Amino acid sequence: MVRNYETVFIMTPVLSEEQKKSTVKKYTDFLKKSGAKIINEEDWGLKQLAYPIEKKNSGFYQLVEFEAEGTIVDKIETEFRRDETVIRFLVVKLDKHGVAYNAKRRKGELASQNVKNEEPVKA
Repeated sequence: MVRNYETVFIMTPVLSEEQKKSTVKKYTDFLKKSGAKIINEEDWGLKQLAYPIEKKNSGFYQLVEFEAEGTIVDKIETEFRRDETVIRFLVVKLDKHGVAYNAKRRKGELASQNVKNEEPVKA
């Protein structure tokens, strides 16, 4: 059965821009070859980590949303574990609410909702 997933993985901060792009391409190509449909990709850039991982305090964050069979999760996680450039990863199955939230976030509808729901500041 085809389900919606998203993965966030953190790459080591010592990568060049080309190495980072080739690592991301490696995983998106892997997903496509495995029969997944890529819905969205986001480069979140270099961010501080909450705690040091492998003696590193920052990393390049990448988000990939995709549709695929459930068997692909074990395969992609195995690939992440084998890659020295990936220091952390998380693959999550999205329910209908997560899919709807991500669709709204991509369209930019969430920012306008947050402004509407804010109460005016009283002095």
